[in-house]
Amino acid sequence: MKVVASAPGKVVLSGEYAVLDGAPAICMALNRRAIAKVDESSDGQCHVATPGFAGDDRFRIVDAVCGGVRPARSIALDTRAFSDKGSKTGIGSSAALTVALVAALGKSENVFVQSLLAHSELQGGAGSGVDVAAAVHGGLIEYAMATRSVSHIDWPEGLAWRLIWTGVAASTEAKLAKLAKHAGGSSRSALGLASDKMADAWRSGSTDKILSEYVAYIGVLRQFSVDHDLGIFDAGHEQLTDAATRDGLIYKPAGAGGGDIGVLFGRNEPDLEHFVAEHSELVHAVLPCDLDLDGVRLEQQ
Repeated sequence: MKVVASAPGKVVLSGEYAVLDGAPAICMALNRRAIAKVDESSDGQCHVATPGFAGDDRFRIVDAVCGGVRPARSIALDTRAFSDKGSKTGIGSSAALTVALVAALGKSENVFVQSLLAHSELQGGAGSGVDVAAAVHGGLIEYAMATRSVSHIDWPEGLAWRLIWTGVAASTEAKLAKLAKHAGGSSRSALGLASDKMADAWRSGSTDKILSEYVAYIGVLRQFSVDHDLGIFDAGHEQLTDAATRDGLIYKPAGAGGGDIGVLFGRNEPDLEHFVAEHSELVHAVLPCDLDLDGVRLEQQ
């Protein structure tokens, strides 16, 4: 019997890096979905097809989810919705695919916990699990790593946004490895405090408060990047951030930064459209997507 499950991608809106130190992260599920299809195997062996999957070993996710014991199943893992012309865009394909596969295989009644364990193995123990939380629960969430707690937040009225794809793929694992070599420091503590304030702003539901708080947050994130040599604002993020500030908008790198995607915020859609048109030399591409209120789901069973 064929089972098909899907799970959404994600974008981290605040709390990147600081979530590892106990600060809350705000994350949005995106309606670009990873799909896992599991069917019976005709020869009793495990077969894995990976259309669109950028992983270097198509069996890695299967082994992580199944504890190294490959099931006698025919499996298809599809992440084409997460790529732009063959390049990963940094919206959580590996986490979404892990969650979808856990659900499709029926490996656990607690898809969240099993997916966290499997994805942590894939990342060598790095990462906070926020991308897994978004893939399982969907919607706009606040996430705390220490307790693995997830709270849903309503999208603020009047807050418009766009995802900007830099055209440059970045490695979250490489940046986390670099961060691990540094001690705490004042800017790391400051980022935690700024992340707390951003979470308060998102909880308030006030667009004005969110946009105002981002001004300080981005300044702190910039200093944190410099102090830890992370290059968060590389790959065009710096120029986009400055251009948005001049135009009365907010732009920030999303997640680990240094490529992948950034988020443009404003009070209305026309302002964002005007920014994209006026700064076409800086905007590699707008990544069309929307908030996905659904988390992981079974599409067929």
